[in-house]
Amino acid sequence: MICMDVTTFTVQLTLDRKTAGTASQLRGFFATKFQEYVLLHHHKPDGFVYQYPLIQYKMLSGVPTVVGINEGAEVLVEIFNEYDTLDLGSEKYRICEKQVSYKVEKVGWTETPVYYRFLTPWVALNQENYMRYYGMQNSLERSTFLGKTLVGNLLSFSKTIGYTVPDRLVCGVSVKPVKVSLKGVHLMGFSGSFRVNFEIPDLLGIGKSVSRGMGTVKRGDVSDAARH
Repeated sequence: MICMDVTTFTVQLTLDRKTAGTASQLRGFFATKFQEYVLLHHHKPDGFVYQYPLIQYKMLSGVPTVVGINEGAEVLVEIFNEYDTLDLGSEKYRICEKQVSYKVEKVGWTETPVYYRFLTPWVALNQENYMRYYGMQNSLERSTFLGKTLVGNLLSFSKTIGYTVPDRLVCGVSVKPVKVSLKGVHLMGFSGSFRVNFEIPDLLGIGKSVSRGMGTVKRGDVSDAARH
């Protein structure tokens, strides 16, 4: 098996008015309303579930978006008709339309690189790696380090969905630092694009804080390839 099939289910919500709500607030709504589904919030009575999130919440160009993969997709289908309003912070919105996409998609190693761009900032570094990154001498060293970090993100994702990567992953990144604020905490993220010999379904996230919309990727185009 080189690639494996995964099921994705994406719901994009059209609201009765524009919102300045965040992906964290979107996650909070579903976690509170459907507490019985662990995949929606990753909390168990004995603590937090540490694995790649199979349900992810995003605000893409102001559109509340929820993406599920495999078991996460099943949960989103199950609750699909159970909500027609949306609470984001102190604001309540009426949902006018739910646009859905249900797909079987390929995930995994490929012989040739695929180009992607980040739709939302990629949070690549923990505190320890942040210090290592800023201690590096030049942009080539930093870029190589980030490429290896991204490969690590893909290996963690693969482990969660039960996929064994059959050969080496080679990744090149073309990113720049951006400031990110998550739950009042200021972090450094990266925007830009990358190439890697791995199939990633559109709108899935990689890196840290994926459940809150960070690191959302979309397959790139020729102009992305030209930059590498």
